[in-house]
Amino acid sequence: MTAPAILTLPAANSPISNTLNSYDGLAIKTETSGDDDQSTSNSDMAARPPRFVFFVVFCITIGGLLFGYDTGVISGALVVIKYEWDLNSTQQEFIVGGTTLGAIAGGLFSGLFADRWGRRVITFLSSLVFILGALIMTFAKSYSVLIGGRVVVGLAVGAASMVVPIYIGELAPKEFRGRLVTLNVLAITGGQLIAYLVSWALTDVHDGWRWMFAVSAFPPAVQLCCLPWLPESPRVLVQRGQDDRARAILRRIYGTKVSESTVDDELESIHRSMRTENATSYRDLLRTINLKPLLVACVLQLMQQFSGFNTAMYYSATILKMAGFSSSKSATQFSIAIAATNMLMTIVAISIIDRFGRRKLLLVSFMGMIIGLILLGIAFIFIVGLVKITKDTCQEYAKCGACALDDHCNWSPSANLCASKSSTLYSDLTDNCESHSGREKAGTWLALASLIFYVALYAVGLGNVPWLVQSEIFAQGIRSKAGSIATATNWVSNFIISVTFLTMTLHITASGTFWLYAGILLLGLVFVFFMVPETKGLKLEDVQRLFVGKGLPYRRQEAPPKRSSESSTTSGRTTSSATGGEVANRLLNSTTVSEINHN
Repeated sequence: MTAPAILTLPAANSPISNTLNSYDGLAIKTETSGDDDQSTSNSDMAARPPRFVFFVVFCITIGGLLFGYDTGVISGALVVIKYEWDLNSTQQEFIVGGTTLGAIAGGLFSGLFADRWGRRVITFLSSLVFILGALIMTFAKSYSVLIGGRVVVGLAVGAASMVVPIYIGELAPKEFRGRLVTLNVLAITGGQLIAYLVSWALTDVHDGWRWMFAVSAFPPAVQLCCLPWLPESPRVLVQRGQDDRARAILRRIYGTKVSESTVDDELESIHRSMRTENATSYRDLLRTINLKPLLVACVLQLMQQFSGFNTAMYYSATILKMAGFSSSKSATQFSIAIAATNMLMTIVAISIIDRFGRRKLLLVSFMGMIIGLILLGIAFIFIVGLVKITKDTCQEYAKCGACALDDHCNWSPSANLCASKSSTLYSDLTDNCESHSGREKAGTWLALASLIFYVALYAVGLGNVPWLVQSEIFAQGIRSKAGSIATATNWVSNFIISVTFLTMTLHITASGTFWLYAGILLLGLVFVFFMVPETKGLKLEDVQRLFVGKGLPYRRQEAPPKRSSESSTTSGRTTSSATGGEVANRLLNSTTVSEINHN
């Protein structure tokens, strides 16, 4: 995203930027060490990128790992904190939603400054903010301070979610760009799995939830140690007029045996990309050819969150306690299976997405998730019953599961009834529901199985495809601007879901909440069928032309033929007599094959 004109601070004059940029030479000077790059030739590039690229991607994706960890760790921490601080449903929702709220702001601000200050500076600042947020949460003595720590971490999560894919994409060799960028999704799911393992290990430890948050300070410390060896994005250096440094970094990325012309072509493609982007504005998004793909990207991001998936990640331990798993530790233990499923199926998605196609995976994912949510709702009828958690007295709850959901009530196993938490008539009041009847036990295991099935189908399609489609369907000139709007849609809808889930389970029942998500997914399934085209195997130019005309994109088996005005356009270069508006329109309506192949 290009920074607004009102921001006049020169990037090159930023003290932080100057300090970090002084290390670029260190990264480049190491080019001659080892013989890995020496053996890399043009033919070798089809097999593997240089070892240096793997080091760079590893260091950058620590941000994705932290994204996953900080959004996943709250699941295990919350089941302990809510008892220690006696939190109601609304307070729990805002602890979860605090990170999302911070992420909205973090994503927007990092988008404004990433081009001006550089990707490394944003990565450096996000690492510091991750550490600061971890310390605030670890030593929080009150609810408000904990909320503040979650918001601070959210700022870093938002920055990481925006800058990590861009940073990797701009540093990765173009032959491996798609696979290397999707490693960030794998890092996010890996971070969530680590969060569940840590939560399980520390659930019964005194102040264990504080240690859960403290662990999140270590990965950003590692990233700070890596930072001096990370080069700045060549695109940022070109923007600053530092072509020689950009060429040196490209040489390091592609290996020493790649021809000089290959490096020069990549550098020229960056120049063309920047000329195209600088010639457009947000008003160009209102043009029909851009509005259709923007609608597709935003709806897919909206569906990714309104599917309710993040409630499964944020509240998985809470959901499983509601489902009858009797202790916080056992609920957290089974949450590990959910996180592991997410990570493993993400690996499967990465391996099959280019073979099966984006559209087909989305349709299968939507249908499978709908089935999973319907079954999850049925399971909760067995466990909790189809009752609203808004009774006037605790005695009106006939099942322990429903009783435990009410913040004012606890269950007495000896009396087999629900009573007020403040009652002195029963000495065995608890919110842990041991399933005794065969019906309740069946419901408990059905809930776990359907939740795992639902997460698996999410990871195969809806968890990955929206981000990939978003990177393919926009013309180069409006890609970052349209992408920022779609990403903001994701975070805003994420916040809405995270702060309403528990409240909805109280007012429309747990089953009703899951069925509501299934209904939303049904609408999304119809949208995907009619509006989302298959982009597998198409050049970016052909993908963008799928949205030309009044027909529905999905009906197009292949891109419409080029108009004669398009074929006469040169490879990104315009005559000096063309006006700014003419340049923008020409570049928006046409992108030559040679330019697209470079981007």
